[in-house]
Amino acid sequence: MLAAVAVLGVLASCVPERGAETPAVRPAEPRSVIDASLPRGLSDRAGWSADLISGFNALGIDPNRENVCAVVAVIEQESGFHVDPLIPGLGEIAWHEIDARAQRALLPKALVHSVLQLKSVTGRSYSDRIDRARTERELSDIYEDFIAAVPLGRTLFADANPIRTRGPMQVNVAFAQSFSARKPYPYAVKTSIADEVFTRRGSLYFGIAHLLDYPAAYERRLYRFADYNAGQYASRNAAFQSAVAGLTGTTLAQDGALLAHDSDPFKPGDTEAAVRMLAKRFNLSDSAIRSDLEQAKTAEFEKTALYRKVFAAADAAAGHPAPRAMLPQIELHSPKITRKLSTAWYAKRVDERYGRCLGASGV
Repeated sequence: MLAAVAVLGVLASCVPERGAETPAVRPAEPRSVIDASLPRGLSDRAGWSADLISGFNALGIDPNRENVCAVVAVIEQESGFHVDPLIPGLGEIAWHEIDARAQRALLPKALVHSVLQLKSVTGRSYSDRIDRARTERELSDIYEDFIAAVPLGRTLFADANPIRTRGPMQVNVAFAQSFSARKPYPYAVKTSIADEVFTRRGSLYFGIAHLLDYPAAYERRLYRFADYNAGQYASRNAAFQSAVAGLTGTTLAQDGALLAHDSDPFKPGDTEAAVRMLAKRFNLSDSAIRSDLEQAKTAEFEKTALYRKVFAAADAAAGHPAPRAMLPQIELHSPKITRKLSTAWYAKRVDERYGRCLGASGV
């Protein structure tokens, strides 16, 4: 019997994802699944396990082997299971960011550096604290102190802390704030939602939500991993851009962004402009196209006339179903990134970790 269960577990791990609603094999209790999925030798194993099960339960997401391994893979990739990971050269990175912001604000670099010599609330100068910073939380505390105490801080950072991804799952603060506005945060907030993302329980809760708490009929988890990096539904939207490019003969960046940032109805972005070339063919007005594209970050986009007509035409032109998901073509840029990386690279790395976790956690 035990051998049969093991075989079924292996077979189940080979079945591609068919959407968030597909029930997965649950060979053991959630805590056993989580314990088997965590890295060996992990410090505070019980604490990680408790926060993971709490996050899954609070979100109402099944902590089955596939879901747990997906989350574990992201944690490993993002932080190596460190709540506040050390970042080599963080002080230098911070100075580069400060100098860049000073230049954009037309402030003399010497003036900014002089002000940062002032003593902060800790008794040490802001400059000294920046030089000594080793983690994002330490640097975030410096920025918050500087913004609150020095008018120049508000000029440089516009009252917005530049440390925008936090915690062991490197969750974006904007996502956490938006998600908590839709669904109440289940834990007591000591300071703010932004600060909660630095905690293990907060980062895991919002990270699980970002990765799994949205319906997506992807055939592989690979695309959820890409979405985690590029934004929910980025992989679906990249496939939509590919279909539009094929139908119009245009070259489009398949980055998953269907509307230009700060888009103006009179100045559509590249994707919208390409779609408008199909307006007469699909009997859709420019305003109807814009309305449908505004659903691009939701599951509802797949129900729009634009989405259905584009893929119906793409399927007919190809003689077979066109891909409904593709890895977004995005190069990653960040002060912390020193190599040429991309969303595709990220998704594949996480997918490799996911596969190893499935193999190791076949409880």
